[in-house]
Amino acid sequence: MIVNSTPAGWQIIYQQAHALLAMQLAWHWPPTLPPDRWVGLLAAIAQHDDEQDAWRGRGGHHGLTAAGAPANFTHKPFSLEQAAGVLAAARFQGRWRSLLTSLHLSCLYEGLRGESEEITSFLDYLKARQQEWRRGLKLTKAEAQQAYDLLHWCDRLSLILCRHEIPEMGRAVEIHHGPDGRRYDLRQPQGPGGPVLIEPWPFAAPELEVSVEASVLTQLQFRDDAELAAALRAAPIETLRWTLRRA
Repeated sequence: MIVNSTPAGWQIIYQQAHALLAMQLAWHWPPTLPPDRWVGLLAAIAQHDDEQDAWRGRGGHHGLTAAGAPANFTHKPFSLEQAAGVLAAARFQGRWRSLLTSLHLSCLYEGLRGESEEITSFLDYLKARQQEWRRGLKLTKAEAQQAYDLLHWCDRLSLILCRHEIPEMGRAVEIHHGPDGRRYDLRQPQGPGGPVLIEPWPFAAPELEVSVEASVLTQLQFRDDAELAAALRAAPIETLRWTLRRA
């Protein structure tokens, strides 16, 4: 979960909802690939945060901090089972989706190499399969990376929006380099609620609106994960919206 504090409690955005916002952003990007590859890229973006352990079977959630607050995803340790689950799910949509998903896993977790034999083995497996999939799809490493860079760009912009990381006073923040290799920045000169300006402008339309749903909690602490899960199921939902505009 993405957990934002509010004056009244907590605003919770599920990671799967953040991924759907990322896919909204990619959908507005002018297609740069043949239709089958483009759809596969959109699917990889929309599903890159699936297979969370605590959601399967038990209806649970990501857990609590030591103080009993909802735990933000950054508080959770790396889960090899979740990473392997995302890759296994991608397999059923083909090599292209698998390649993009594995590149994302490598990007996220390569820094953990050497922490354990199990993690290092998984990272080696990703690299070997990436080479195999590129060969089978007749793609160069640069071509695969260019497609993945859009996934990374959309993931990063979605996180900036969901985590309320837009700087105050109209200051700019870097999103990430795009698939074209250019650096992209955003700012919100009119403050919260005003249009978010992106430079350079990557989208087909001169202006667009994107959204994500968030659960609103007014209870600050929870006894256990089951109480948090029950509160989230009963929580009111608010829709967060942003207008993106050419700078």
